[in-house]
Amino acid sequence: MLTAKGKYGLKALIHLAEIPTGELVQVPDLAKANNIPKKFLDAILGDLRNAGIVQSRKGKSGGYRLARPPEEIKVGSIVRVLDGPLAPIPCASHTRYHPCDDCDVITCQVRHIMLRVRNAIAEVLDHTTLAQLRDSDEQVLPLELRQLNEAAGRRRRP
Repeated sequence: MLTAKGKYGLKALIHLAEIPTGELVQVPDLAKANNIPKKFLDAILGDLRNAGIVQSRKGKSGGYRLARPPEEIKVGSIVRVLDGPLAPIPCASHTRYHPCDDCDVITCQVRHIMLRVRNAIAEVLDHTTLAQLRDSDEQVLPLELRQLNEAAGRRRRP
């Protein structure tokens, strides 16, 4: 599952992708606009800066901006920086593989399905850019909300 750190980081980066190239956004403004605790955002932006995803400038006219165009920044790399490997279990990780003590990695069916899960997640995240997230106009609702909306629509019709 994506952590709060990952979610907040993605929200902040989408915001930065929306500003004109070269302009800076100050942390308090970024935090307020995205409903992110400022101290938490400071730590997130520090990790993203260390990874080369954002740049910062100190001072009164300082702030943060993307280090590269949003078309070049993959969501998968952001999630890995903020949340670590995409695999649900260590023996299915490509970047931080660690075998389990209790099974044979060749025959373990749990590992095999978790590898498929990891690969499906990576396929989506590694082929989606920050620009695509920024430009997305999809309003995908979870099944429960779709069902509630459909039920509400049926009740309103005469």
